[in-house]
Order: sequence, then C-alpha cells, then structure tokens
Amino acid sequence: MRMTKTSLRTAALAAGSVLLALSAVPSRVAAQVHGEPRDADQAEEFHEEPPILATLLIDRLEHRWRDGENSIDWEVQGWIGGDTNKAWFNAEGSKAVDGEVEEAEFQLLYSRMTSEFWDFQAGIRHDVRPRPQTTYGVVGFQGVAPYFFDVTAQLFLSEDGDLSARLEAEYDLLITQKLVLQPVAEVNVSAQRVRELHVGPGFNDVELGLRLRYEVVREFAPYVGVNWERKLGETADIARDHGEDPSDLSFVTGVRFWF
Repeated sequence: MRMTKTSLRTAALAAGSVLLALSAVPSRVAAQVHGEPRDADQAEEFHEEPPILATLLIDRLEHRWRDGENSIDWEVQGWIGGDTNKAWFNAEGSKAVDGEVEEAEFQLLYSRMTSEFWDFQAGIRHDVRPRPQTTYGVVGFQGVAPYFFDVTAQLFLSEDGDLSARLEAEYDLLITQKLVLQPVAEVNVSAQRVRELHVGPGFNDVELGLRLRYEVVREFAPYVGVNWERKLGETADIARDHGEDPSDLSFVTGVRFWF
C-alpha cells in the first residue's frame, strides 16, 4: 500500500512527539528520586531559612589582687540571630570584694554583617555605676583585623551631648592546643570635660592585660594573668585631686566559659 506525502509527514511528527516525551521521562524520574522540586513553586517550598543561633560568653570573671582593695571584675557578651543580623548584648563591671559595685555598664545593640570579617553595630549603652547613671547612643564596628586581632571600635553620645570613644583589641596566641595566651588592650577618649564623671578631654585611660588560660574543654577555661590600668592627662589630674592613684597594677585569677 502506498503512503501519501501528507501521511508521511503526520507519521514523522507523531514519532518525534513520542521520542520527545520519552526523553523527558528519565529527568522527571530522577528529579522525583532525588527529591528535587519540579517547578519554581516547589523550589520555594524546599528553601530553608538560615538557622537562628544564640551564644552567651562569660569572657572574664576574675578576682583582681592589688595593693589596695581587691575586686571582682566581669565582662559578658551574648548574641542571638543569623549570619547577617544579630541582637547583641554586652555587660561589664567591677565590684570591691568588701564593698559596693564601682562600675557597671550594659549595652544592647543591633549588629549587621557588612563584610566577611566585620559587623556594623548600633544601639544603646547604660551605665549604672559610677553615678550619676548615664545613657548613651552607640555606633561602631566589631570584627577581625589583619593578623587575626579581634577589634571593637565604638563611638558614644550621651544624653547630655557628651561625645566619647573606645577602642579594644585582643589576640589569642595558641601555645598548645589547650594553652592560650591572650594580650588585651583598651583605650578611652573623651571630646570634652565631664566633671561629674571625673573625666577630662582627650585620652582618658589605657588598660593592658595579659592572661594565660587552659582550655579544659573549649567551653571552659580557668586562667591567670596581670592587668595594668593608667589614667591619662586631665583625667589623671582629677584622680590625684580626689586622692586616687592614677595607675593600677593587679594580678588576676579567673575563669572563661560559654554556652
């Protein structure tokens, strides 16, 4: 039986459609086997949001031994959030062993990652001690500088319009897998004189510390060390006028732990 040209074209188109349909079957089967979404709507269903994590670090909880009155000092920080956005909490202070709390500072900050190693932070700071209690607005950066120095730089504006700044840096030097030597440096600067807080303009004080800790586990490490503080410029003169020594050297024993 002879076939017309129209019949041949029809048969060819039908055969091509069958082959095309068969070629699509393996990919669909593979997608179903491997759990891959078949369209854009399903892709959204399989998308997972970054996990929300939380950390609380008691960086320093220590007894400071000095010629004068000994003290208990602490520095705590914590955060909750994802890789890009976090809520950040800082607290630090000092209490005389046989006396009252002499310094107590709290910060609540919003932190946003601006690059691989740096976060921009903004929020509020409230000082309970020394009196009078003072509230500040805070902006700054926190991150890792070259050679793996942990750096925090903050600018403060008080409710009375007083401007000040703080720069902190620390470095973890691994002596062994469990023994870590940590140098720490901090400097505070004020743009003006604040009489009620006994602070003069310019560089107010510098603090240097060196702590050797032993990580029993990563989450828990006792340490020993030395800490030196020095008031500078007019702030040192104000301290002398109040019968205080502008320089303070102390030996420290403490513990560092985190959750």
